[in-house]
Amino acid sequence: MLDFNKTNGLIPAIAQDADTGQVLMLAWMNAEAFAETVRTGRACYFSRSRNRLWRKGEESGHVQEVRGIFIDCDADTVLLKVKQLGGAACHEGFASCFFREVKGDELEVIAERVFDPKAVYGTK
Repeated sequence: MLDFNKTNGLIPAIAQDADTGQVLMLAWMNAEAFAETVRTGRACYFSRSRNRLWRKGEESGHVQEVRGIFIDCDADTVLLKVKQLGGAACHEGFASCFFREVKGDELEVIAERVFDPKAVYGTK
């Protein structure tokens, strides 16, 4: 189904809001994360910084219920259509991780925070 071998074991996984089409985030999956996502119907990724599986929402409660799983033509990228619970996919408190837009040489924040990250994650 997916070709994890040609990508050194990790494939990009795009999470998209199933209702609006908004791109929420990009993360990585290994074979185990993909299998768990398929089995449970909840998004599971591989955290490169933690070097372990990362079940979306395990700290924040902002889980992603999977509504559809799509594989690209090269079998090396996953698109998850999800229902984002808690209103935010981004650990910085925004609905989407893509909350900044390039304006010339500047970055402009183009969204409002849904939650305060310090209140959810503490001061890590």
